[in-house]
Amino acid sequence: MTEQLISGADSARSAPRPLRIGDAAPVFSARSTQGQIRLSDYRGRWLLFFSHPADFTPVCTSEFIALARLAPQFEAAGFALLGLSVDSLFSHMGWLRAIRGAFNVEVPFPVVEDTSLVISRAYGMLDETAQDSSTVRASFFIDPDGIVRALSWYPMSVGRSAQEMLRLAIALKRVEKGDAVTPEGWQPGDPVLRPLSDETLLSDDDPAWFCRTIEPR
Repeated sequence: MTEQLISGADSARSAPRPLRIGDAAPVFSARSTQGQIRLSDYRGRWLLFFSHPADFTPVCTSEFIALARLAPQFEAAGFALLGLSVDSLFSHMGWLRAIRGAFNVEVPFPVVEDTSLVISRAYGMLDETAQDSSTVRASFFIDPDGIVRALSWYPMSVGRSAQEMLRLAIALKRVEKGDAVTPEGWQPGDPVLRPLSDETLLSDDDPAWFCRTIEPR
């Protein structure tokens, strides 16, 4: 059962809105497949926190298999993984065992239960007026200070790309210091782009001053 949540939960219930980039991620404490989890446990490191609509469903299973296989690369990029659905802890444990038995894939990251729907609503994964408890496929990339730096939303019927989630995670780490921005389709190891600055605008006579690359170090 979810324990005491979420700063600002009362106001969120009266005037809900989806989280936005730059918002503080709502804090929570809840049971998971790896014991009690608090969002504060991840303070000081990057976190990919993602919801799935339901256990024992085909699209969610395919996503979890892909994320489990990429978990070492997320770890190497400095990101922890944390899943959530509104199903019970008992259901989560049975589903992960079934994935292991059917596909020989061990899911190494925790999966949080949210049977009370409190976390889902605080994160905007589930609207107050929703007709059932299925959450959208929401992903929140949360920085070491607990701030949402990127997010994505997919419908229940369309699976996410685990490779794109990893690419975005690595891109966020690459631009963290503010010395670069990433171009369309950037992949790790590719050149990045030089951010614009007042000095560039005033002193640069290069015709491509507004879009210049920095070769990888």
